[in-house]
Amino acid sequence: MQKPVNTLREAFSLGAREHIAIVGAGGKTALMFALAEELRKEGKKVITSTTTKVWNDQARQAPHVVCTRDFPSWKDDLPERLAREEHVFVGRCVLESGKMDGLDASDLDLLFREQKTDYLVVEADGAAGLPAKAPAEHEPVIPESVTSVVAMMGLEVVGRRLTPEEVFRPEAVKEITGLQLGESLTSKALAKLFLHPRGLFKGTPDSAKRIAFLNKLDLIESDGEAVILAEEILAGSRGAVGRVVMGSVKDGRYSVFRME
Repeated sequence: MQKPVNTLREAFSLGAREHIAIVGAGGKTALMFALAEELRKEGKKVITSTTTKVWNDQARQAPHVVCTRDFPSWKDDLPERLAREEHVFVGRCVLESGKMDGLDASDLDLLFREQKTDYLVVEADGAAGLPAKAPAEHEPVIPESVTSVVAMMGLEVVGRRLTPEEVFRPEAVKEITGLQLGESLTSKALAKLFLHPRGLFKGTPDSAKRIAFLNKLDLIESDGEAVILAEEILAGSRGAVGRVVMGSVKDGRYSVFRME
């Protein structure tokens, strides 16, 4: 069953208070800030962060940024900042590379338990700007208190070749999909990245909802293969993935696929 929806909150079926981890590829940072802005406009208090690294200029999309290394009393000041700004990004420090270093998963667990925030949204792995990936051994880094995990992929990768120019960690993708380097990334093969135990949902807490998000619908001419991919994920997960969202963060349009 496919249903158009108007908001990310509806697309992800978010509760009144959630800790959301975003993993995979195809626009995680853009999704994190789009979701945060949508929730802020609804009057919700939102903290964004990462367990990896994001570019400092991207982190500065938040109305206020806290670097915990530079402000020892940041936890005491955070409630006032949230009340005033409604959305605060929290990172450790700005590195020489120009990236904002993230927090440990255990720090984010404490943050979610201790702070009076409605939503904590965390980017939990990296993808070097490519539309698809498979996790390395050390990733994703998902906090234990996470209530929803959103695994992403950019739809422009469907039908392209398995090469380092198209996917992040191609050898890991090869192992999970069974494809050889240079072969076509079919919908059936790409679905395995969501379904395999070492795939995008690796490390997801048993209690957390699993949501697949197929982004960048605006970059493809027809959604036929994207619909097949959504159906493959739902059927293959046997209920483990509660919903597949297909759409475009850029255009703000989304459809939800669920088993009938």
